[in-house]
Amino acid sequence: MTPPTTPVAPDPAEGRRVYEADRAHVFHSWSAQGLISPMVVAGAEGSHFWDYDGNRYLDFSSQLVNTNIGHQHPTVVAAIQRQASRLCTIAPQHANDMRSEAARLVVERAPEGFSHVFFTNGGADANEHAVRMARLHTGRIKVLSTYRSYHGGTTTAVNLTGDPRRWASDYGNSGVVHFFGPYLYRSAFHATSPAEESARALEHLEQVVAFEGPSTIAAILLETIPGTAGIMTPPPGYLAGVREICDRHGIVLILDEVMAGFGRTGAWFALDHYAVRPDLITFAKGVNSGYVPLGGVVISAPIVETFRERAYPGGLTYSGHPLATAAAVATLTAMAEEGIVDNAARIGEQVLGPGLAALAERHPVIGEVRGLGVFWALELVKDRTTREMLVPYNASGLAAAPVAELFAECRRRGLMVFTNFNRVHVVPPCTVSETEAKEGLGILDAALAVADAHYTG
Repeated sequence: MTPPTTPVAPDPAEGRRVYEADRAHVFHSWSAQGLISPMVVAGAEGSHFWDYDGNRYLDFSSQLVNTNIGHQHPTVVAAIQRQASRLCTIAPQHANDMRSEAARLVVERAPEGFSHVFFTNGGADANEHAVRMARLHTGRIKVLSTYRSYHGGTTTAVNLTGDPRRWASDYGNSGVVHFFGPYLYRSAFHATSPAEESARALEHLEQVVAFEGPSTIAAILLETIPGTAGIMTPPPGYLAGVREICDRHGIVLILDEVMAGFGRTGAWFALDHYAVRPDLITFAKGVNSGYVPLGGVVISAPIVETFRERAYPGGLTYSGHPLATAAAVATLTAMAEEGIVDNAARIGEQVLGPGLAALAERHPVIGEVRGLGVFWALELVKDRTTREMLVPYNASGLAAAPVAELFAECRRRGLMVFTNFNRVHVVPPCTVSETEAKEGLGILDAALAVADAHYTG
């Protein structure tokens, strides 16, 4: 879908009214309320959105890496409208056609051995319930997760998270143990190759399991490919090795596909690249591009069997909400019929991968390029030799200025990117065209001059 040159007639006065109402009444997440100035969005279509001043942005952030099918896909919008006209909501104890069809389509795309879906409102509560299922299934309490991870903002999910957003809510008694996952560029194990990184990261995990006590560990929770933490694709053999550790000790393996799933990596699930089968899969975001909030847990047969004659002690008023599941059915159907997953793979292989590698040759501030499909990260450094981060870990204020300046320059040029610490994430919709992808790379190329100015190597 190509938006018109002037998507809507500019209306700065209405934009100011919306902004003032927001500032008067809306409490924003992860923000100091008096220090933010939210962009006021008037509309969106395809790979673009625009403000009330008539400024148009190419969305290389997919908002929060969730609009996999692009903005305002007409098939999905129509499906929501049809569903709203006949059944807006129904309690989760009843069956309805959209809920069961959405579950069938999700299971159909999961590996063999998965049979059921427990629907949630988003990714955080999907991880909450997956952990609850694992604990009840095993009779154990501890859950292991990596330091470089994000699993959501609810109590259990934020304690499972490995990045600084956990710190303010870290109770230290939630049964969560963190460990280091593989990250060759900044290896915690002094590895010099993917094979070494995989072997040493697995050895580290073995030791953590041994010292924590295998019989106390209910689950290991991993993002198949960590998203916000840096899009570090796991080295060959790592996920298979984690699976083997879990099998040996009766530990449930949960793979978090909230950000990486449903086409983002050029496959239905990121786990498809690694031929690994977990026990539970969590999802949200791309399952319906966030048009109506939806998440869930895909459950393997043995865990379903645990609750065959035993009540599962959990639920949500909006579990499998008809509007949300209707959007999921339409999204998954459109993705299959329109070849959207294949498009994401092709754009990654032919445009973004080579294009970002070319940017790294021109811009010394880029230390590493990594990713798959439409899921890429640029690691920005002050010095390629020392790999010193362009901005320090968890930096704010002046210390974070170099990446903030890059973000502002991209926005000024009409490109919206996703940034975190010393990284720029290139994560357009799975529907992005080759022309749009090349346009975004061209803007990023020009904007990176701002970051190059901070390079000291």
